[in-house]
Amino acid sequence: MGPPARQDQRGPEHAFAHPCAVDADVTGAVRAVLADLLARRVAAAEAVDPLFARDLAARVARFTHDGGKLARPQLMWWALRACGGGEHPQTAAALRLGAALELIQTCALVHDDVMDAAPVRRGRPALHADVTAQYADAAPGVRGVRLGEATAILAGDLALAWADDVVAETEPAPGTARRVRELWSGLRMEMVAGQYLDVHGEATSARALARAVRAACLKSALYSVERPLALGAALAGADAVTTRALCSAGRCVGLAFQLRDDLLDAFGDPRATGKPAGGDIRSGKPTCLAAVAQARAEAAGDRRALGVLRSTLGRSDASDAELAAVREVFTATGARDAVEARAARLVSRGLGHLDAVPLDPRGAVPLRACLSRAAGPPPAVPDDDGSDPARAALHVTASDEGTHR
Repeated sequence: MGPPARQDQRGPEHAFAHPCAVDADVTGAVRAVLADLLARRVAAAEAVDPLFARDLAARVARFTHDGGKLARPQLMWWALRACGGGEHPQTAAALRLGAALELIQTCALVHDDVMDAAPVRRGRPALHADVTAQYADAAPGVRGVRLGEATAILAGDLALAWADDVVAETEPAPGTARRVRELWSGLRMEMVAGQYLDVHGEATSARALARAVRAACLKSALYSVERPLALGAALAGADAVTTRALCSAGRCVGLAFQLRDDLLDAFGDPRATGKPAGGDIRSGKPTCLAAVAQARAEAAGDRRALGVLRSTLGRSDASDAELAAVREVFTATGARDAVEARAARLVSRGLGHLDAVPLDPRGAVPLRACLSRAAGPPPAVPDDDGSDPARAALHVTASDEGTHR
């Protein structure tokens, strides 16, 4: 079996020679490149072993191709355009890196579902649950569960390997390759670090607000928003001032995204989110929402609220009534409103960073729209009066907003 197809073998990214063709349908362009890459890799897996290809490689391909809204590739593309990029080598590289971002997201989600023991993803059985169900007769009980979890771990590993292959085989414009590789390396490390802070917090019941904010910055602010923006800026050859402004915008909006994601998990409609509500409560995930609720309850000496949190957070068998009691604590302590208000301020601050540098309006306008969508709809809640004991920890400091890259 020969090596995977390289960019110079004229993949579909070369059909989008003019950036306006991508501007018209960023998602469609990335999906076309992604479909070609996935088909090539599944074919290569078939040559290795048919069972491996069918059970594992094909599942990775399906999960990735049928994925979400491709928010990360869109952020990267519009950052590239906002920085004046769009020449053909930049366009082709951006589409391939967009495909790589979707593959690494597959790795993150598949592994996340195993760690959270989440049975549903995107309204369908999670990958590990799907494999367990497939082999319910041949491997009943614990054996089937272990097979499903092991397959999902390997599937995530394969998705990450494919993502790295795509990045390694991509040839960005001259002078940008090293910066792109550095950013990709950082993105992978931060994704794993953020996930570890999550599982560590779940296992140890550590709910310090500063640690929750740090995990949110690593998992969402950096991985989901700031790094894609930085990749787009790097591909365009943007200067340091412009890159810093984009990274600061991404840090703020990315943190807002995670805060609202925490709220959705607790209060969202499963028909809209595609997964059961209350998963973070049952797993004991150290979210900012839970940390603010605990800090406020402690400051107020609210023993009942603290008792509800301590007896329910992290209990996988928590009943619907117990979940409702935790939601009531989130609301009664004011944590829900505080987190919603903080997310709104972060979005406003993040978009303000884009006004600090001259950007090409062909990219800046859709970039602002993408960032607004990424953070979710603005909440209709009042601003706080500064008396919240947990308020300071929810602030993104100057060093948090900046970039050490």
